[in-house]
Amino acid sequence: MSVRQDKPTFMKKLAAGLKAWRFGSVVGVFLVVVAALGWRLVDLHVVDQEFLRKQGDVRTIRVDPIDAHRGMITDRYGEPLAVSTPVETLWANPGETDPEDPRLATAARLLNMTEARLRQRLRDYASREFIYVSRKLQPSLAREVLALGIPGLYSRLEYKRYYPAGEVAAHLVGFTDIDEKGQEGIELSYNEWLSGIPGRKRLLRDNRGRLIRDLSLIRDARPGKDLTLSLDLRLQYLAYRELKAVVQAHKARGGTLVMLDVSTGEVLAMVNQQSFNPNDRTSLSPGRLRNKALTDLFEPGSTMKPLAVAAALETGKYQPDTMIDTAPGFRRFGRFTIRDHRNYGELPVTEIISRSSNVGVSMIATDIGGDVIRDFYYRLGLGQPTGIGFPGEAVGVLPMTDKWRPVEEATLSYGYGMSVNALQLAQAYMAVANGGIRYPVSVMRQDQPPVGERVISETAAAQVRDMLQAVVEEGTGKRASPALYTAGGKTGTVHLVGARGYEDSQYKAIFAGMAPMDNPRIVTVVAVDAPQGGDYYGGEVAAPVFARVMSDALRLLNVRPELTAVDADARAPGSVGERG
Repeated sequence: MSVRQDKPTFMKKLAAGLKAWRFGSVVGVFLVVVAALGWRLVDLHVVDQEFLRKQGDVRTIRVDPIDAHRGMITDRYGEPLAVSTPVETLWANPGETDPEDPRLATAARLLNMTEARLRQRLRDYASREFIYVSRKLQPSLAREVLALGIPGLYSRLEYKRYYPAGEVAAHLVGFTDIDEKGQEGIELSYNEWLSGIPGRKRLLRDNRGRLIRDLSLIRDARPGKDLTLSLDLRLQYLAYRELKAVVQAHKARGGTLVMLDVSTGEVLAMVNQQSFNPNDRTSLSPGRLRNKALTDLFEPGSTMKPLAVAAALETGKYQPDTMIDTAPGFRRFGRFTIRDHRNYGELPVTEIISRSSNVGVSMIATDIGGDVIRDFYYRLGLGQPTGIGFPGEAVGVLPMTDKWRPVEEATLSYGYGMSVNALQLAQAYMAVANGGIRYPVSVMRQDQPPVGERVISETAAAQVRDMLQAVVEEGTGKRASPALYTAGGKTGTVHLVGARGYEDSQYKAIFAGMAPMDNPRIVTVVAVDAPQGGDYYGGEVAAPVFARVMSDALRLLNVRPELTAVDADARAPGSVGERG
């Protein structure tokens, strides 16, 4: 009986012990937690005070980029061609902006966008913390929008590229995209040089993202480096004006003009038609972006004849007064026939150039051989890159063969069966103009005299210059004579190449020349594509452009006139003379 009575008592005591143990454990754990929390409070406020400060900074301090403005591009005299101006970009935190806010209607109107589009963008990107609203705005307009007080709408400083010369220098300077990365022209080829290095700064913002104050500069922005081009903006403007006028007057497909400094190889002007305005690209077409002076190839035609004759003079077998019998005015090579404008009979070498005789120059080529002509062309820079460093430059074609056929030698001497760009042609004529030195062409201003390579003897170069002057004074290039200055050059008229070969009714009118002839300062090449109407010869279309551009350019460069006003009137262009 005593055992049965003791068992319930034991169980009661055991239950009471367990209850006391659980209570004690809970109290113990609570005390430990309280002690740990208390210690942590002491630790955060006394021992490790930086933790709370860092956590607060995470929620209120931001690191923002500092945009670096892009380097300026100027002409040789410091006139701006491309500059970066400060603008404002509006952005929004969609999580803070109510898409139904009535003030958005006014903001959309000011930003020239539809209200529905603005509201929809805020709805579509509600989960994001950053979206662009409108980029590259005038600061005054951005301030007007921000003054509406729309929550979650902010602005940041950026830079926008502006081109003061507009379409006049567009093909050479190029342009950038909205993030100021080079896309065409100098902007592309020198993008790394022009681009700045963004900086970083630490800012204190409130819980709505509004700026309270700048805290510190992490890294200062480094602006891009400036570029000084060889371009003379004065000459660029007048070249563009005259080229545009002739393209419009003859309803031509397009045109190109390149002007080089004879003594340095610097590009003083380079213009094309059709052009584009890099400040307004809303209706930009890809076909207008090409810098045709470098990217478009063409057969140079009769402008090669003086260079072929220079190769012959270098051999010592020919002199300017060497007589060539061009009768009966044509030559047959199997099914192929080359012709002159008429039967000139016997002509000295000088008149072969001034009258632009295909027969005469082809007979010289047959005599000296295709290898001699081809190697001479190559020495002048044809068939190889100019080294100008411009994106998309076309090298051209300079044929080479183990055994030249007579017809290939003939056509090579007057510029068919090969192709060049306008800059290559100007570089070749530059060597004739300066006494036989080939300088590397450059779009950068040269502060030191360039190192050139002799490619023509001084005697041969002087003899060819006399022939070129005869072309302007009494030959196919009479309309190329600039007022108050002597000039020399060569006309060229070639068939354009279409999808099915040469187009019978489409021509390229070319003139390549130099002035003044007592000491040439400038070489200019003019090429007009597919002039319409009755005039399409180089002497009728391209030569007058050369005359007007050279006359104004030499005056701007303070070159002393060689002629009096009376002499100039007597030499005023009249009839075209022989066509070439």
